[in-house]
Amino acid sequence: MAYKSLSKRKIGMKKYFVVLLSILLLLSGCGTGVRKETEPDVLTEASQSDVISAVPETQTEPEPEPIVRHLMAAGDVMSHMPMVEDAYVAETDSYDYTHMMAEPAEQLRLADYAIANLETVLGGGPDYSGYPNFNSPDALAHACKDAGFDLLSTANNHTRDQGMDAIFRTLDVLDEIGLAHVGTYRSAAERDANNGIYVADIGGISVAFLCYTYGLNGYRLPDDMTYAVNLFNIDYDTNLIDFDYDRVDRDLAAARALDADLTAVIIHWGVEYDETPTAYQREIAEHLFQNGVDLIFGGHPHVLQPYETVTFTDDQGVEKQGFVIYSFGNFISNQQYDPETKTTVILDLELTKDPVSGTTAVTDVCYMPYYMLHRNDLPVGSRRQLVNIHKSIEAYENGTTELVTYDLYQRMQAALTYCHEILGPEGDRAE
Repeated sequence: MAYKSLSKRKIGMKKYFVVLLSILLLLSGCGTGVRKETEPDVLTEASQSDVISAVPETQTEPEPEPIVRHLMAAGDVMSHMPMVEDAYVAETDSYDYTHMMAEPAEQLRLADYAIANLETVLGGGPDYSGYPNFNSPDALAHACKDAGFDLLSTANNHTRDQGMDAIFRTLDVLDEIGLAHVGTYRSAAERDANNGIYVADIGGISVAFLCYTYGLNGYRLPDDMTYAVNLFNIDYDTNLIDFDYDRVDRDLAAARALDADLTAVIIHWGVEYDETPTAYQREIAEHLFQNGVDLIFGGHPHVLQPYETVTFTDDQGVEKQGFVIYSFGNFISNQQYDPETKTTVILDLELTKDPVSGTTAVTDVCYMPYYMLHRNDLPVGSRRQLVNIHKSIEAYENGTTELVTYDLYQRMQAALTYCHEILGPEGDRAE
């Protein structure tokens, strides 16, 4: 009780001093709104506290983080007959390509988005075939999906191998398993939608994908089905030198109108087994860059060709940068040139979107080298396999593998040297 009475006494004294202070302020003229500069402000400790507590605290908004995503890209997915035979599962009379892509799948599953070129058609069985007119089991597409690919390009020189129905059936299969595709179409209406462009949302970064091929191995499309395959040459069945500016430029204008963060072209071009881009490839790349393309992914030579970042001025007079890899080589295949057609890479592009300006750029490029094993002495289901070169070399050197022989170890070292000669060692993510 003594504590309560003491508190009341303090409150009473405080009221007395407040009243006294008010009278003094009125007498000094503060009540008139006129203040003399020589008079100091008079604030009690209590009133200072009241003023401070009345001012709202300023909240500092955190800086928005840039969006960073990884786009991975690979080369030609092929299926020669020795691969079809190795994929056959006798017990179930079915096919399974999973073992061929098991090691690259470890990398691809880390991607935010992954693409490759399907260089065959899924025309339906049981009459499967390899070169020169491919027709592969649907299981090949399932294996691509399971390995981590999100989009397959379908316009290449083998697109017409089994006729028009096989083109359309391939797209049906891809749709059924949930694999995006670009480059071929079942109708004019399908092609006209976005001018055949597929826009992917890569975790907040939009990429408009287009796809073209130089030709169809001499085949022509029916006159009423020219919509079916994107071709960048007017003379696609003869000389292969007359670039179709009207068609390609219309498509690129449509891509710009979509206002995607990046525009990418997957293109089948160049000379088979030539490790140097042709003048025509470089000419096409320059034209694509100047018309709004940011990324170019090349295929067809079946061997590696260099990649580079180029600075160019687009058709609006703006200086920009573009990235091109002229050829990935094969992804999986049965081609025998060693190390040329057996060596490939999965490219990893780091894409960064600035949260303030909205601009998106390639901020890092690296690759992982792979080597295609052909081992006919092993049981069916393990003869054809794409393996990580660094992991295989390390396993041999550590004595933790029975599959990598000394001969294979030497060939993988040669493949790694070849890869570095073409692409440069600095991009090898394991170096």
